[in-house]
Amino acid sequence: MGARDFRNVAAPADLDACFERSREGPVALFLHDEWCPISGRAYEEMALVEGEVALVDVTAGRELTAAIEARTGVKHESPQVIVLRDARARWAASHGAITREAVGRALAAR
Repeated sequence: MGARDFRNVAAPADLDACFERSREGPVALFLHDEWCPISGRAYEEMALVEGEVALVDVTAGRELTAAIEARTGVKHESPQVIVLRDARARWAASHGAITREAVGRALAAR
C-alpha cells in the first residue's frame, strides 16, 4: 500500500489491527492535526512515503492518542510518526523531524 492511500485509524479496533499488521511488516502511525500548519507540512512529507501509513486524526481521536501513548510508551506530540514493528514502537519523530527520507529509513530498518 502506498502512502497516498493513508489507512484511517478511527477506532480502537483499527489501532489493534495496526499493531497486528506490524508483526508482518512495519507500520507508520501518523498522528495528524488538520488545523496545524506544521502538521500540514508533515502530511505532505508522509504522502510521499512508501509503505503503510496509518493516519490518526488527533482532533477526532483523543482516546486513540492516549491509547497509542499507553501502548508504545512514546509521549504524544503532534504531528508525530511512530514506526511499529513486531507490535512495538521502534522509531518516533515529531514536528520538523518528520521527513520522507527519515520515515523511509525507519520503515526500511530491521
